[in-house]
Amino acid sequence: MSQRTYHDPLHGAIGLDRALPAEALAIDLIDTAPFQRLRRIRQLGTAYLTFQGAESSRFTHSLGVLHLARLALDHLLRLEPALVEHRSALYAAALLHDIGHAPFSHSGEEMFGLRHESWSGRLIREHPALRDRLEAERPGLAVEVADLLEHGRHPCGAIKALVSSQLDCDRLDYLLRDSLSTGTSYGQLDLERILASLTLAPDGNLAVHPKGLMAVEHYLVVRQLMYRTVYNHRLNVVSTWLLMRAIAVARRLGPTLVWADGPLAHWLWHPQSLTIEDYLANDDIRTGYHLARWREEGPAELAEPCRRLLDRQLLRATDVSDRPSGERLELLAETRGLAAAAGLEPEGCCGLQQRSSRGYHIYKGGLRLWDGRRLEALEQRSDLVDTLARAQQSAWLIHPVEVAPALAQRLLQERPVNSSTGAA
Repeated sequence: MSQRTYHDPLHGAIGLDRALPAEALAIDLIDTAPFQRLRRIRQLGTAYLTFQGAESSRFTHSLGVLHLARLALDHLLRLEPALVEHRSALYAAALLHDIGHAPFSHSGEEMFGLRHESWSGRLIREHPALRDRLEAERPGLAVEVADLLEHGRHPCGAIKALVSSQLDCDRLDYLLRDSLSTGTSYGQLDLERILASLTLAPDGNLAVHPKGLMAVEHYLVVRQLMYRTVYNHRLNVVSTWLLMRAIAVARRLGPTLVWADGPLAHWLWHPQSLTIEDYLANDDIRTGYHLARWREEGPAELAEPCRRLLDRQLLRATDVSDRPSGERLELLAETRGLAAAAGLEPEGCCGLQQRSSRGYHIYKGGLRLWDGRRLEALEQRSDLVDTLARAQQSAWLIHPVEVAPALAQRLLQERPVNSSTGAA
């Protein structure tokens, strides 16, 4: 068929036409095995244990990013027609930006200790189905797209910014999509206004017209709220910790005590020598199957985190963000003591997860405003953006329900603390 339509729950009908070379390229890339694998990688990792609708895939998200990149480029072409020469590179990069994701998305990166950007670059350079199709489109295109995704390098600053920046098509799609799939209302954006406000600065790089300032401010606030309410939700932190615990224990116990099939054995015990075939063989289904096997027949310390994940018998989490770092460690030690006194294995049920996030990074490709006469940094015009640039610290003390009363009493003896200790 010369035309194809993907019915997207967020953007509606996403149509592609083989009569247009860049869209024919996109269709062929979508049909490759590495891209189809993204159907088996959850967009939000273990967040489905917290938000029951969070079942969307990296496949669906990547199509959405392609759709937004096409809209943005069509708008910018009215300002600079010469950008048309980069259409194929933009479409390929937008589509393949997550091709290297591990199982459970960002949770997988933490538990396996890898960067999906590096693997995206490697797959594009080495996998024949991806590399050969890109090279058939234009010699050198595979390396160009790989460098853009892995290192953030591209000769055209505007194209780079649409793929990777603080206002790129990836972020615009995932904020809207994650809000939709989790049923939260924080991720609503004025997408049309943002896209309409994109412009080109005198140096050719992407900028925002001042008419879109409030829409961009709103976008940055939304991103901060989504991190606080979805991505760093206490139960999401707990489930990710349990998943990381299971993988860490399996790695430590080794192949003599832990069963794993060929591909996952390479992931667990020989990660530095992973082939692209073994990499692509692992997804949420394969990792999930191993979790089920380990729950049934693995050593006790491995079976326990697997059981908690698969049966959704999650640990609890108490917010200790307002405590100094030294006191947090003291609380962790005390909590482990309480767990041991209750007959539990402390290392397997007590932990401390600390994170730092910013709604905006001034020094990481900060956004600029351009009205045709004056070019200035976004934070120079917005006190709100200046506030969002400050780091927000979060710290969760993970513990079993058995120690919750004693821990709450311990915290109340000193001063009230914002605590969330109930599981939904």
